[in-house]
Amino acid sequence: MSRLFGTDGVRGRANVELTADLALDLSVAAAHVLAEADPGTKLKAVVGRDPRASGEFLEAAVVAGLASAGVDVIRVGIIPTPGLAFLVTELGTDFGVMLSASHNSMPDNGIKFFAHGGIKLPDDVEDLIEEELGHDWDRPTGDGVGRVTDNPEYVDTYINHLVASLGENRPLEGLKVVLDPANGAAFRTAVKAFMQAGATVTAIHNKPTGLNINDNCGSTHPESLQLEVISSGADLGIALDGDADRCIAVDGRGKIIDGDQILAVLALAMKDEGRLHQDTVVATVMSNLGFLQAMKAHGIHVDQTKVGDRYVVESMNANGYTLGGEQSGHVVMNEFATTGDGVLTGLHVAARVARTGKPLAELADVMKRLPQVMVNVPGVDRQRTNLDQGVVSAVAAAEAELRGKGRVVLRPSGTEPLVRVMVEADTEERAREVAERLAEVVKTRLAL
Repeated sequence: MSRLFGTDGVRGRANVELTADLALDLSVAAAHVLAEADPGTKLKAVVGRDPRASGEFLEAAVVAGLASAGVDVIRVGIIPTPGLAFLVTELGTDFGVMLSASHNSMPDNGIKFFAHGGIKLPDDVEDLIEEELGHDWDRPTGDGVGRVTDNPEYVDTYINHLVASLGENRPLEGLKVVLDPANGAAFRTAVKAFMQAGATVTAIHNKPTGLNINDNCGSTHPESLQLEVISSGADLGIALDGDADRCIAVDGRGKIIDGDQILAVLALAMKDEGRLHQDTVVATVMSNLGFLQAMKAHGIHVDQTKVGDRYVVESMNANGYTLGGEQSGHVVMNEFATTGDGVLTGLHVAARVARTGKPLAELADVMKRLPQVMVNVPGVDRQRTNLDQGVVSAVAAAEAELRGKGRVVLRPSGTEPLVRVMVEADTEERAREVAERLAEVVKTRLAL
């Protein structure tokens, strides 16, 4: 049987794979598993969601499941995923539940659990929750049932925390910023935070209907943001995804500034301020070679992990590092957050612009992106990617051909028979030629 939990909670089409019944059962199972870890204590949870229409009935099912299992619930309404994680710690609850499918399109939804301290549940705890599904249980009665309270004002507690992280009063005064919250969870939060920090804000795609989240907008479709930044003469733009855990920026020329470039800007800022622990930033193996070269040139070490923000966070927590992230725009600043936070990231990028007086384009030019080409090879035995001698030899030959002016990464999918071939080189033509050549080797050698 396939694992119900994926790398980012439980996801699926709302009312098809992810039903109200499953949401309720998952909540009951989670309550039992987490109660066993702290017997004799009545648990408390905080629950939030993004604006998807399906979030309304799924939230009701989650809250009903938790309360029926004896958990007191604080319902905060629409809030970014990192805001929910923050409130788990701020309110001292035993856990949190977020209803969102992040950057996925509207028919999807998801359920993500946060443990005490605002961190993702470990895999072994998720496995225990799956095992608990459907078991008979003793239902509490009387004062044993959970109580439900609505406290949407806690969203403002999160906003105040974001602004306070900048460390000064109205540090964005004088900046013109365009925000695209993707008709998602940060449609109010992002605008209020930037305005409180002093920025002049123009917001687009900030009128969620429950059906238009991530619909040709946000971090996965920043084209309209680019146009708005240029037409309005703004200093920069910030694009978020549906649950606002990732951020992509746009400079004043309308050029996209991706997660690697954002990491570079923040790494130099934090090093200048003495806040970059051990002068180290955490990134994944998919980060652009230009990022690695730029960090080396500025005396900053890069600790590279497997792809996935959970691996970035694991390295940061294990070593005390203060900055990490992914090319996709998941950036973790663990002085202020336990997970990627797009609004937090955007605020600190804007603050760097304001404090230096330099345009974002100039700050981002600290790194030169090498052309990067990705080719997906389906229908192959991903388990043999690093074992097949023909594939290993072809990769070695390609790396020798690039002679330090590029690199090759073969990444097996974690869920399907597919291998991703990524090649960087000094020109896009060369990167594509090498990538397609290697993809043919993978297809031939690893065919199922």
